[in-house]
Amino acid sequence: MASSVSIGLPIQEAVIGALNVYTRTPHAFDDDTITVLETFAAYAAVALANAHLYDSTATLVKQMQEAMASRVTIEQAKGILMADRHCTPTEAIAILTKVSQDSDRTVRDVAQALVDRVAGEQSTP
Repeated sequence: MASSVSIGLPIQEAVIGALNVYTRTPHAFDDDTITVLETFAAYAAVALANAHLYDSTATLVKQMQEAMASRVTIEQAKGILMADRHCTPTEAIAILTKVSQDSDRTVRDVAQALVDRVAGEQSTP
């Protein structure tokens, strides 16, 4: 490479990357070319920031959906334990937590196993 120019991709007073342009021609980048590249870099920075925001939002939505599904399962398991053992909600979650720790499984997995077991018992004629 005989010439190169590197222009930062600024977003809200931070640089998130750089636009690097190379050529085999010596002294190829005049002031007008650099101005065009700076303009392009500004648009590219906005596009990258938007893509990052979209990805972050999609990830958050997925995590929220998983949390909601887990919460439903845990609440069902708490209800089963409360009915079976005549305990309080606090005691039921303590039981789920203890089984989780003792079996090295997540509370959600322990709760799901309990819900599945009870559902299987109820569907047996």
